[in-house]
Amino acid sequence: MENTAHTSRTGPAAPTGPAVYASYVAVGDSFTEGMCDDLLPDGHYRGWADRVAARLAAEQPAGGFRYANLAVRGKLIGQIHDEQLPAATAMRPDLVTLAGGLNDVLRPRCDIEQVEDLLGRSATALRATGATVVMFTSTDPTRRMAGSARLLPAILRMKGFVHELGRDPGIAVVDLFSAPCFDDRRLWAEDRLHLSPEGHRRVAEAVLEALGHPASFDWRAPLPAAAPAGRGARLAADARWLGTHLGPWIGRRITGRSSGDGRPPKRAELLPYEG
Repeated sequence: MENTAHTSRTGPAAPTGPAVYASYVAVGDSFTEGMCDDLLPDGHYRGWADRVAARLAAEQPAGGFRYANLAVRGKLIGQIHDEQLPAATAMRPDLVTLAGGLNDVLRPRCDIEQVEDLLGRSATALRATGATVVMFTSTDPTRRMAGSARLLPAILRMKGFVHELGRDPGIAVVDLFSAPCFDDRRLWAEDRLHLSPEGHRRVAEAVLEALGHPASFDWRAPLPAAAPAGRGARLAADARWLGTHLGPWIGRRITGRSSGDGRPPKRAELLPYEG
């Protein structure tokens, strides 16, 4: 059954209060898998989606909330559409988070029209099941990462496209692009592509706010000021990043490999979740 409760795209809770969801499926790539968050006992990363699931599960009787996370690192939007959407729609959850396309944008010859088409078709298919869908705009990498200006036109176009999809009252948009706190490198892991634990904590809060939950903290607030790193420390960090992260990433692009090749979703079934 379709959940008809209103959701807030970027603002505070709707007057009727947040909807109560009994099932949630997360769809996407490394962003949704939870890369670089705290490690769980089973070896998986926790991630913002698990954090959202824990909050939603707390609103249900024990065992009454079900959660699946189908996201796999490195996936392109075509793979998300073809590999994850059939399972997600078959589960018919109350709530779905859908994030994808940024891995496509990172590639030099990205077909942005095809990315939008597949992302839009994915959102439409999920909405057709009656689910509330949460989508995201990318952060702005140009404010924290040198050499990323070439990505900005595609990111801005995707931002506008996602907001257009958000005109559907059943789609809530989490606008990360407009949150300057994500300019702070402390919200990012050492690889500079994935969120740190604090970044995941803030995205989880942003999702819950978009669903109408009262804020438990201001996820947009800047972190306390930190002493600037010295030139030597910056150069050492850049060298470590080049060797440990950028070099292998370029190698995978050249050879057509992905970090997610052969990797199953961390939570492939819609099962009871108690946080």
